[in-house]
This record gives sequence, structure tokens and C-alpha cells, in this order.
Amino acid sequence: MDILRELYSVVMDRKQNPTEGSYTNYLFDKGTDKISKKLGEEAVEVVIAASHNDRKATIEEIADLQYHLLVLMADRGITLDDVEAELRSRRS
Repeated sequence: MDILRELYSVVMDRKQNPTEGSYTNYLFDKGTDKISKKLGEEAVEVVIAASHNDRKATIEEIADLQYHLLVLMADRGITLDDVEAELRSRRS
């Protein structure tokens, strides 16, 4: 998914070149604990939307979850290639 790579690139750019007023930079400034908590909140919101059979809300919450996951990955120095390699290793 090229959009994930594009978004990850934007997240990494914010990490390396902070932009005032950026939500991504707010998360980086607050640190790993805050990022992790937001990721957990988004995961719960995905579950709630899915359990209510709300397709639109589920898609929106999955997008939020993926964004926050990318922020956590950038915070921890994990790349999409790292995750892809792990997933590929599990297919053997």
C-alpha cells in the first residue's frame, strides 16, 4: 500500500523536522507512553465500531489506528520494511 509508505514518510519528516502545531509532533513530544495509549484507544474504537456493524466508522477507526501505529513505529525506529520482513518470514 503506497499510501502507508507515503504517510510513514510524512511521519518521519515530522520527527526529523518538527512543525509547530502538528499533531504528529505533539505525539512525539509527549513520548512513547502517550503514543502507545493513543494506539490502544484507537484499537478499542476499531473493535467498538466493528461490533456495531458500522462499516464507515470501522474504516475510519482503522485509518486512525494505522496512523498511530506508524507514529509508534517511527518513535521506536521500526520501518515498514522491518514489519514486511517479519510478515514474510512467517509465511515460510
